[in-house]
Amino acid sequence: MHKEKIFSRKIYTFKLLMNDLGFLFLNFPKIISMKRNKEISKTFIEKIMTVVTAVNGCVYCAWFHAKQSLKSGIDEKEVKNMLNLQFHTDASDFEIIGLLYAQHYAETDRKPDTEMKQNLVDFYGNKTANHIILIIRMIYFGNLSGNTFDAFLNRFKGKKAANSNVIFEFFFFIFNVPFLLPLMPFVKKYRK
Repeated sequence: MHKEKIFSRKIYTFKLLMNDLGFLFLNFPKIISMKRNKEISKTFIEKIMTVVTAVNGCVYCAWFHAKQSLKSGIDEKEVKNMLNLQFHTDASDFEIIGLLYAQHYAETDRKPDTEMKQNLVDFYGNKTANHIILIIRMIYFGNLSGNTFDAFLNRFKGKKAANSNVIFEFFFFIFNVPFLLPLMPFVKKYRK
């Protein structure tokens, strides 16, 4: 029996892309507010983004956020641990709840348990919890964008993404070529 090859990373559909673009557009003022939140350091933001990226498997985001993490003061061993979802020993007590929520949010494909969300709010308060969720949504956009770009490329290797549309993938690919194609030589070590 011949088993068909599948591209298994999460990708965009047209509807999901429009929903996310709308969400990010409507929440742009909150993004500005999040950047001013003194409880959320650049290091913490990079850790959240790296953990979500580790779950979603976007090679472009893994490369970029590994570099950004190093620039923000995180050492190389800790970056590798985050990319392997082994962040527990490196995270501060303040970060661990947010990182666990970020991992859970990505692993449940945007359907976190009510209890997990409540733990986030109870620990950080509404403002910071909502900013953490916003960071997760922002990197989710990046992750699915990179994965959708790769999904089109993988069609040439005989790997089709489940529930995908070749026409949507083609136009998405064409639109993103100027941004992602130049990164391809740098992301080789992040491909599995």
